[in-house]
Amino acid sequence: MAARTKARKLALDVLYAADVRGESPVDVLAQRRRPEGEELAALPHAVRLVEGAHAQRERIDELIATYAVGWTLERMPAVDRNILRLGAYELLWVDDVPDAVAISEAVALATELSTEESPRFVNGLLSRLQRLKPSLAL
Repeated sequence: MAARTKARKLALDVLYAADVRGESPVDVLAQRRRPEGEELAALPHAVRLVEGAHAQRERIDELIATYAVGWTLERMPAVDRNILRLGAYELLWVDDVPDAVAISEAVALATELSTEESPRFVNGLLSRLQRLKPSLAL
């Protein structure tokens, strides 16, 4: 598994845990054990994703709520909600990751960790944000 793929999974673990516990993702990240081996190489990008998604959370949640037709943030499974937060952050604010990669990686996380319908939902919502990206006020 590539370092950035591991970083995304680590970031998702932190975002999910923070969401479920009602804590700050930055605090949850600080409480985690220090990674070792291959996970250590992924840490800088994971920290970047966690801190960025946390810093932009209000805008990200607003975008998700606006474009997730028929779904509120509260009604979404917690894992899907946090995959979307992570994917939206990477798609809209991380310039060194191609849009297609950000979407593909989010879909892969949904495929691995969520429901059968989740990959299609994640792909559809993030693809819509990608199309709207030039017109979104970030």
